[in-house]
Amino acid sequence: SERRSAKYTKEDFARLQDEAGEIFAAFAAFVGTDAADDRVQALVKRWQSHISESYYTCTNEILAGLGQMYVLDERFRKNIDQYGAGTAQLMSDAIAVHCGK
Repeated sequence: SERRSAKYTKEDFARLQDEAGEIFAAFAAFVGTDAADDRVQALVKRWQSHISESYYTCTNEILAGLGQMYVLDERFRKNIDQYGAGTAQLMSDAIAVHCGK
């Protein structure tokens, strides 16, 4: 991740943050929807691709750990839930479905 992001400009980081924000907002729009819903699962794949393309290869094992962290670490929950209450929980649940956990 450090090696890959070392060459990023401020504009690159801003673009990546915008893309992440779009994904979080899309998850927020589905709060209350079943985590196994195809649309929610498509967002999980989009999130995993975003991480893999931007920072490091995000395997299902890594993604599963991130999903747990999104709800167990209050800092992550608070950051993600700024897009809408319950967003972190939906992401966590949807990631668990995706990863078969």
